[in-house]
Amino acid sequence: MSANNRKPPVLEFDDVCFAYEREEVLHNVDFKVEKGDLVAVVGPNGGGKSTLIRLALGLLQPLRGTVRAFGEAPAASRRLVGYAPQHLQFDPAFPVTALDVVLMGRVERRAFGPYRREDKKAANEALARVRLEQLGDRAFSSLSGGERQRVLIAQALVSAPELLLLDEPTANVDSAVEHEIYELLHELNANVTIVLVSHNLNVVTRHASHVACVNRTASVMPVSQMTDDHLHSIYRGDIAVLQHNDTCHVIDPTSAMQTPHRHDTASPGGQA
Repeated sequence: MSANNRKPPVLEFDDVCFAYEREEVLHNVDFKVEKGDLVAVVGPNGGGKSTLIRLALGLLQPLRGTVRAFGEAPAASRRLVGYAPQHLQFDPAFPVTALDVVLMGRVERRAFGPYRREDKKAANEALARVRLEQLGDRAFSSLSGGERQRVLIAQALVSAPELLLLDEPTANVDSAVEHEIYELLHELNANVTIVLVSHNLNVVTRHASHVACVNRTASVMPVSQMTDDHLHSIYRGDIAVLQHNDTCHVIDPTSAMQTPHRHDTASPGGQA
């Protein structure tokens, strides 16, 4: 395939910085996710993992830099993206079934009218893909934690996305169920690119093709290239020197010591 006909990356962060008010959360994030990747987003609490997912969804806008999904702004390509949150906020007394929850993933298609036969067919097929076809009529509140999480994954799949984003899909399940969910995601990855936030590096790297290490900044690399040094850098924090001005760039520590900047700060793990 020639360069002119090459498809854009499924997801691309180009020199992205993001801050909540004056607190910088992500700094100079620069990576690409290609079709067919299964990328595990890992890093310490507060390092910016969930913020990265929200930027990919277009729910947040970068302070600097560009986020693209399928070569477009995330809001323009949302039809190609499915999202599964860590939790679904709901009233346990409300009689909503697993099938009802999956159908919520078709709401944008049915803004003016009831669900159609094709929607229910797609919802049942999505439940079958997560091996819950027999539980469609079961009350969502009666399901186990692992079953609820698989229903949320089915909800994300029901509109046939090309990219699936998941925010800690195994945060509230035991180790056996966690393994089952990752096995499921590994199977789904044959047909959809997946980016997921994970708190369990040991488990996720058995199934992921790439790891995105996020701690203020971010880098993506194949699982086969991960080393102890990478993990130390992300989880324990090496010294990074940041220049907090309009350019929003990481300064090489060596050159920064040679040529001090008035507004530079040194902080562990890139934290301001």
